Amino acid sequence: MDESMTPDASDDPRVRYAIERTLLAWVRTGLALMGLGFVVARFGLFLREIEASRQYPMPSTSTGYSFWIGTALILLAVLVNLLISAEHLRLMRQIPSVPPYGVRSWLLGVGVSLVLATLGIAMAAYLVLVGH
Repeated sequence: MDESMTPDASDDPRVRYAIERTLLAWVRTGLALMGLGFVVARFGLFLREIEASRQYPMPSTSTGYSFWIGTALILLAVLVNLLISAEHLRLMRQIPSVPPYGVRSWLLGVGVSLVLATLGIAMAAYLVLVGH
């Protein structure tokens, strides 16, 4: 078969959609990590509040590890969002043409990922400056 007759995979819209689904799956993973990190970071505060409300307090225990583990999870989510945005842009640049089936809506996914990364940085800064 002649090479000029073989279909180019980059012209197939399913390639773009698969790349975008991958981006959105990683954004969802980053968002879940961010939420879990915030819950873990604030779990020590929850334990202190429960302890304060008890009639017979138990010996005080350190909750510093949950704070730092939670903050690390939030920063991991920021890293995931930034890395997947860069990888998504790299993959989309490799596809040579913009097909006529849609506008460059993939920029919306990258934008959401970058906004979530910014919010994650703000959340980690809040926890470190105010929450500890």
